[in-house]
Amino acid sequence: MDRIKVADETWLATALLHREHPDRADFSISEIVDRAEREKLTPRLRPGVRVHATSHCVAELAPSPARLCMLHVSGPGRRRLFRPGDPIHPARAGGKTAPREADIPEAYRPLLAWYEREYLAGIWHEPPGESRDSLLDLRGSGREVWADEHADEYIERLRREWS
Repeated sequence: MDRIKVADETWLATALLHREHPDRADFSISEIVDRAEREKLTPRLRPGVRVHATSHCVAELAPSPARLCMLHVSGPGRRRLFRPGDPIHPARAGGKTAPREADIPEAYRPLLAWYEREYLAGIWHEPPGESRDSLLDLRGSGREVWADEHADEYIERLRREWS
């Protein structure tokens, strides 16, 4: 392996953060960039790592230029590794979700097995508030609509108003 791809370096930094901080659901873009820099996979951190963590590797964003699906936007400026079921921009469908074994240094290849066997299989600890069901992610949304009254009373009032 001559030189690691920037996308693979970004994925490795994110995977390492997940392994090192199993109690955390996601990481800031700066944390991912800092982790890549500490790992020293290249002599100097390439500026492309930040761009890849921000957009190039993000499944739900329009491709620019690659169709990578390695990361998921979990909040403003926050990322985690991609999981099946995460939103994908239609133009990224079928894009690469993890590095190929041959493209990363041998010392990092166990991360691929961890990703497949634990992270994707759901065996890996999922921190509180991290759901794998987008419908469950809607929990609590709209609560301000009936903030001043009990939900059952709100429904009853709506039924009266609409009948």
